[in-house]
Amino acid sequence: MELIRGIHNIRPQHFGCVLTIGNFDGVHLGHAAVLKGLLADAKENNLPSTVMLFEPQPQEFFAKNNAPARLTRLRDKLRLLSNLGIERVICISFNQAFANMHAEQFVSDILIKKLGVKALTVGDDFRFGKQRQGNFSLLATMGTQVGMSVKSTASFRQLNARVSSTLIREALAEGDLVSAKVMLGHNYAISGRVIHGWKKGRELGFRTANIALKRQVCPVNGVFAVQVMIAGKKVFGVANIGNKPTFNGTRALLEVHLFDFAQDIYGQFMHVELIEKLRNEKKFETLTQLTAQIATDVAAAKQCFGLN
Repeated sequence: MELIRGIHNIRPQHFGCVLTIGNFDGVHLGHAAVLKGLLADAKENNLPSTVMLFEPQPQEFFAKNNAPARLTRLRDKLRLLSNLGIERVICISFNQAFANMHAEQFVSDILIKKLGVKALTVGDDFRFGKQRQGNFSLLATMGTQVGMSVKSTASFRQLNARVSSTLIREALAEGDLVSAKVMLGHNYAISGRVIHGWKKGRELGFRTANIALKRQVCPVNGVFAVQVMIAGKKVFGVANIGNKPTFNGTRALLEVHLFDFAQDIYGQFMHVELIEKLRNEKKFETLTQLTAQIATDVAAAKQCFGLN
């Protein structure tokens, strides 16, 4: 899959495609239905299937830390899109200059002149351009003038009407990993590079591999039994996702205690699938209480995987 980072990297060879536009947060089954239709259009027109998305996501740009929790980082989003067979992703930097672009200019300069979009698929509630002045009707009108067909994602989502990023966030917030998995089509996961932490787990007898959760809002919180891919191996473990309240932490962190694993993995990429929620995160009055609870969590996670 080809990744095009920014409008300035759209080249003449990228002219001619079928396109869909959106956040694709989570790349869930509703998205998969849309992308299946996109792939069919691509085959029919003998043109590359192309997804346009934005970094940061528009709500993150406008609402900052009040934006909804993101389900997937860009790297995971790209991996999932590639797995579904998408040939090309255009990642637009959503900044003030782009936010100020008039809707007609976006359609004319980017969709028509730069990309030569033959078939476009968007939600019928899709809004774009300065002050959200562009809509589905504008796309359809301008598309008719240049031979660009425009269709609504609603035609692809009838069987997945109850699948949305919002509903997945709600399920995750409630600790309902089963419902989230049904809507996603896979276990909810968090990925990132292993960083150095405070080394508190090591002091307590439970070493952890840590991933910084760079955004302020995380869709999950608590202690989970997890399945991890690291250094080419599948490893089971127990993870805490939160702010480390016992240590008065302020930044969200994913900490994983890996079972029967002692390799040096700092800087390596780790993929953590959440299998079962064990409890909510809580603050302990003493380190002795915390250590005892971690031991209980480890036993519960091992039981989840039949390792006891």
